[in-house]
Amino acid sequence: MIKRTHRSRAEGPTRSKTDFGKLKLAGVVIFIALIWVSLWVRAGYVQLFQGPKLERMASKQNLAAEFELGERGRIYARNGAILATSVESKSVYVSPIEVDNAGKTAQALADILGLQVKNVRRDLTSKKGFVWIKRQIRDIEAQEIAKINLPGVHLTTEFRRMYPNRHEAGQVLGFVGVDGKGLEGVESLFEERMAGGQAQFVVQRDASGRRLYLDAQGREMNINGMDVRLTIDTVVQDAAELALADAVTRFNGRSGMAIVVKVDSGEVLALAHYPFFNPNTYNESKAPARRNRAALDIFEPGSTMKPFVFAAALEGKVIDPNKVIDCEGGKWNLRGKIIRDTHPYRWLSANRVLRYSSNIGTAKIGLALGAQPYYNTLRKLGFGERPGMEIPSESPGMLRQAKEWGEFDLASISFGQGIGVTGLQLAKAYMVLANKGVTKPLRLVADPAPELPQEGQRVFSEQTVNTVLSMMREVVEEDGTGKAARIPGITMAGKTGTAQKAAPGGYGTANVASFVGLIPGDKPEYIILVSVDEPSPVTYGGIVCAPAVRDIAIKTLSYYGRLPEAKGAPTAESNEFSMKEKATQAPTAVAGPTVPSLVGLPVRRALEVLGKRGIVPALKGSGMVVAAQRPTPGEPWPDAQEAGRDESFILWLGQGERELR
Repeated sequence: MIKRTHRSRAEGPTRSKTDFGKLKLAGVVIFIALIWVSLWVRAGYVQLFQGPKLERMASKQNLAAEFELGERGRIYARNGAILATSVESKSVYVSPIEVDNAGKTAQALADILGLQVKNVRRDLTSKKGFVWIKRQIRDIEAQEIAKINLPGVHLTTEFRRMYPNRHEAGQVLGFVGVDGKGLEGVESLFEERMAGGQAQFVVQRDASGRRLYLDAQGREMNINGMDVRLTIDTVVQDAAELALADAVTRFNGRSGMAIVVKVDSGEVLALAHYPFFNPNTYNESKAPARRNRAALDIFEPGSTMKPFVFAAALEGKVIDPNKVIDCEGGKWNLRGKIIRDTHPYRWLSANRVLRYSSNIGTAKIGLALGAQPYYNTLRKLGFGERPGMEIPSESPGMLRQAKEWGEFDLASISFGQGIGVTGLQLAKAYMVLANKGVTKPLRLVADPAPELPQEGQRVFSEQTVNTVLSMMREVVEEDGTGKAARIPGITMAGKTGTAQKAAPGGYGTANVASFVGLIPGDKPEYIILVSVDEPSPVTYGGIVCAPAVRDIAIKTLSYYGRLPEAKGAPTAESNEFSMKEKATQAPTAVAGPTVPSLVGLPVRRALEVLGKRGIVPALKGSGMVVAAQRPTPGEPWPDAQEAGRDESFILWLGQGERELR
């Protein structure tokens, strides 16, 4: 009995130790299982409930939703000058869904950007995914917004359009609105080509935080627009604008336009308008100032149409240059209506009819030619249809069918009334005379190159053109109405025009003055047209516009090295200043701190010296030699951008050594 009891006591403690070990093991298993279940529960919670939120948070570390506009293409001039470019500018937009505190955010943005809090708050509470707050803000404003780093508020880079030459060719270029879209002119015409692409997508950041813009195929995207190059030459354009502004202001005109065309290529080197229009401040301008009048405005050309009726009559063998015409003493009653001349001419040969611009003589030539032949000629010259240049909304002018013309209509259209043309139509028609009787299109855009017809249509024979050019040379070189355009040493063919403007019930007292010059007069290389609307008190094209054509011609010929030296004028080598420059081998005329003496230099050499400095001076007087200047020698150089525009650099011209004495 004693032994059994002892064995029983010994076996009891052994079973107790074994049960405690199992209990500990079970506890560990249960603990691990609980942790494992908790992790799975947590993982499930994160995946099912917090997954989208955490995914967005993770994406912000290496991915970003960006909105950006590419840079708009530039506009270049023929000579490489930049006419329109873009500069970076920051804009502010919000993603309302990302905004945490609309009230606080609205107040902060309103304080920085100078906006009304209620308007900003309305945008922040919008249901849209994207809302502009303010575009093209100042750099300091952008820095402050970036510094406070408000949720949902983003800065993006846009491009603000800038025109470095301000009003130069402003009506041709047009302008770009705040949204970066071209609204008028070349900017509108080539909107699709020049517009920068819009990019709103998720972009990846590298380790340095730099953004990598990739499209769906993984290729780098190019969202910048393409460039455009015009045939405009800024030097010629500037010369045309200066001369035009002087003509309009001197004779109190309402507006004016000037066109310069290079004959061999049909390129428009200058297309000037006055009053000027500065595209940089387009929102401060009125619609009439932005109009490309040369392409849109219809006017009665007056006597600038006369060379065409003469050419048509010569081609049809209706007249010859020596045919004598009765000009009725300056007053002719045709079917109860009076046609007048400015002078009481009686018997004039055909060439003198053109030289003295007789309306009566020209009307009789038109009547002898006939309505249908003259109408056919006008259509071949391009009247009654759009010129076909790279300009939006070109006007076709106004030309009625020949069957609608009465006898007086034919007579009046012969001397340029009863027909409506644009400046570009008139320049294109004169291209036929300059191009040996064959049509040639005008060009304003060099790149992208327009599709042009391979061959022009012959309108007049070369013999007819040579005869008409000979008559037109008499207008300038002899005692004709265009003698104010005469340039010593250069032949010029030209035609003046003074047309009454239509008014209710007939014609009023206002006029359009114009002059067209072809240079040189025998084999034209350039066509220059100047027109001034409603000049007063003088209204004649030979007085108002011919001097402007002369001024433009001198500067253009000098710029292209086509202006001859003046006979009897001291050469650049004999000029005191030039001798010093040659001795030192330093271009002091250009780089020197003060203005040199240009007195005694041929105008060509003087313009070359100033052109290297970027200055286009105003020219006064007549002749081919500099007789006086302002600023005087030794004065500081004026600002190149302002010289000429405000006549801060003027050259007075004389005839040579004799006059200088």
